[in-house]
Amino acid sequence: MSKVQNMIRHVAIVSAIFMLGIATGCSKPADKPNDTANAGTTTNQRFASKLGDLSEFRTIAVDVSGLVAKDDLAAAKARIKDLETSWDAAEAGIKPRAANDWHVLDKAIDRALSALRDGNPTQADCQSSMDDLLKTFDLMKG
Repeated sequence: MSKVQNMIRHVAIVSAIFMLGIATGCSKPADKPNDTANAGTTTNQRFASKLGDLSEFRTIAVDVSGLVAKDDLAAAKARIKDLETSWDAAEAGIKPRAANDWHVLDKAIDRALSALRDGNPTQADCQSSMDDLLKTFDLMKG
């Protein structure tokens, strides 16, 4: 009888943890953008997806893309750190909602990070990776 009770207890604990994760989502909001001029189309709009509201992550990506467009790769590299940090902090809350979508977006973020952190980054490569990242965000919408 105690094996059945232990199993029930474990199922109850796992279920409670899962439900808390869904209910709370990301416990730490992403940083607000420093350059709101580049984020005009997304700053005040919610960006819903199967993963939840991605608007704060996308806003950071728009900021980075604007910096890359200005060929300010050093500032873009610093700003994309905000995306990496907030995305990683939110993983436990959003990944379970749609794991496949999370992996697609995570890979696009990784490519953008790699382009900006390259030993000799080029504006063209960085812009291409940021364009791809923003397109990936757009594919998640809905």
